[in-house]
Amino acid sequence: MPGGKSSGRHSRQLLFSEAIALQKPMSAHVTPPSSAAQPADSHPADATYCILQEITAVGRHLEAIGLKISDLSVAASSIRADIARFQVTVTDLDHRLTTVENHIEDLPAQDEEIRSLQMKITDLEDRSRRDTVRFFGIPEHKEGLDFKAFLKNFLPELRGLDFSPPLEFQRAHRIGPLYK
Repeated sequence: MPGGKSSGRHSRQLLFSEAIALQKPMSAHVTPPSSAAQPADSHPADATYCILQEITAVGRHLEAIGLKISDLSVAASSIRADIARFQVTVTDLDHRLTTVENHIEDLPAQDEEIRSLQMKITDLEDRSRRDTVRFFGIPEHKEGLDFKAFLKNFLPELRGLDFSPPLEFQRAHRIGPLYK
């Protein structure tokens, strides 16, 4: 009966028979059919048993796949956590790099400011030394208590000069040891 119900059923039975033939060598605990020469319609229990074996095998495969998926999920979670940590680290490094780049950009201006300040310091030191006068050979204890007054009188006498206006000193002090 081509195209009828029985031809479709017959093809299904052939597939089941082929499945039974394939399963028997793989399974040691499969009970053999009562007769190998009998048609597939006579052993519906064998076909059902074969289907159950296939379903059980598929179930085991699905469990194994589920375990592998679970392992992959754990690994993916670990990778996501690592990526998040790396993103935080990269963000931190980016901020630090930006800060360092800004400092590097400021270095020429700071260098110029340092040079300018050094020149000002040198100028101030030079100016402070301009008015410094050192006298050597002045006898000790001759100056008394007021060294400034002593210099105002001593210098005109020493050179025989008349200073007009009179000499002014910001500071005057003796340097070096006093001889005894």
